Amino acid sequence: MVTKLPSSGAMPAGQEAGCDTSGLILVHRIFRWLYRELPGLIREVEPGDTDRSAIIGRYAHLDFFALHMHHETEDMALWDKLTERDPGCALHVDQMRAQHAEVAAQLARIEPQLAPWVATADAELGETFARDIEVLRDTLLKHLGQEEYEIMPLASALLSQQEWDWMEDHTRATLAKNRKELGNDILALQAGLLIASVPDDERHEWMRANIPAPLRLLYSLLMKRKYDRAMRELYPDRPVPSMV
Repeated sequence: MVTKLPSSGAMPAGQEAGCDTSGLILVHRIFRWLYRELPGLIREVEPGDTDRSAIIGRYAHLDFFALHMHHETEDMALWDKLTERDPGCALHVDQMRAQHAEVAAQLARIEPQLAPWVATADAELGETFARDIEVLRDTLLKHLGQEEYEIMPLASALLSQQEWDWMEDHTRATLAKNRKELGNDILALQAGLLIASVPDDERHEWMRANIPAPLRLLYSLLMKRKYDRAMRELYPDRPVPSMV
């Protein structure tokens, strides 16, 4: 299933400006966690342990795919609408476009390093790989903070809820479309990471408010097992580090 591209310019008929953008905080929390953890996971692989490098490499590929997808979705859904509805925000939007381009350029340097490291579990290759991911992490942290401070308030005032929700629908459809490449557990991983991004004392109410009852049941019966299995693969000998 391919989601229809969002319209730009004027507000679509039957919709009104104003939306809840708070879900983006959770998505950003996931990215901060993923890119904080990944360099250490790479460095922990023993030289020559290609079984372990294959496991970490699979999740590194998912991290890279997710970041590309997230930024490409924002590029489609946000920037033109924001500048057309409020030309005064063009400077902030131009900074976001430039930061997305820089993240893409850093990913282009990093991603070709994945396969050689996975194939060999070479320590020197792994260290270079991890250091370059740390550079990306630092770039990403600055970008995410600026986006939360400058873009989220604009989006909440200028976009309709339907336009904002399109990004979530598009993300889910993209993951489902690429399930063969990403793995059959990809939607379970997405759901589990999103739930883990909510503080423990808020999680129960958040799930009741944001996940329909049939999907909560599906998660508890099936998807959570897949998510937990993935976390045990990543952290076989210690608790999963907290996201919040």
